[in-house]
Amino acid sequence: MPTRKKAATRPSASSPAGNGERPPAPGRAGAPARQRELRARGQRTMRKLLDAGIQVFAKRGYHAARVDDIVKAARTSHGTFYLYFSNKEDLFQALVADVADELATLRGSLGPVTPDEKGLAELEAWLDRFAALYEHYGPIIRTWTEAEVGGSDVGRLGTDVVGELASALIEASGGPTDIDPAIAAMALVAMVERLNYFVLSGQVAATRDQMVATLAGVVHRALFPR
Repeated sequence: MPTRKKAATRPSASSPAGNGERPPAPGRAGAPARQRELRARGQRTMRKLLDAGIQVFAKRGYHAARVDDIVKAARTSHGTFYLYFSNKEDLFQALVADVADELATLRGSLGPVTPDEKGLAELEAWLDRFAALYEHYGPIIRTWTEAEVGGSDVGRLGTDVVGELASALIEASGGPTDIDPAIAAMALVAMVERLNYFVLSGQVAATRDQMVATLAGVVHRALFPR
């Protein structure tokens, strides 16, 4: 049997794209920040607030999180916060736009998934990139996929993006032939997201390598029953 190709080098958890610290794009900034041009210092401050928001949403959940919590986590002032974001929801929407952009890039990075070892290696590398992204943005993705914002525009966007990942699996593999491919792909993506959550939260004792290898094997066998 051919040796499985090792997954691509992992990007930093604090920079899913692997290009160093990335400032928020102007179109994804908070409402107050969009009204002016941000210099390098302003971009760093906004990034600090966004990262603090991720920490707070992870710890307290979307509804319980407060601007006061985010300000304390960022070690800045309320006045500084409101220079960049109108409220907690505005900051969360900026994070959602960041994640949507990252997931769109991830979707486009999946090459052909074939029934052989080469296809398994491609799938494993893709799932490893998802794991890197999830390590940083997991709280935002979970808020999308759980009931907290399910009926909102943000919740619908999250559903659409998860559906896009499922579509990527269908297109890359040709999809299962004996069951509905769309339903099957959505089930597989849900499994990938949940296992990442369980491993990161310590509910499943596994390393990232073990998790990615297991997921790749399970998804590959589901796509290509032997």
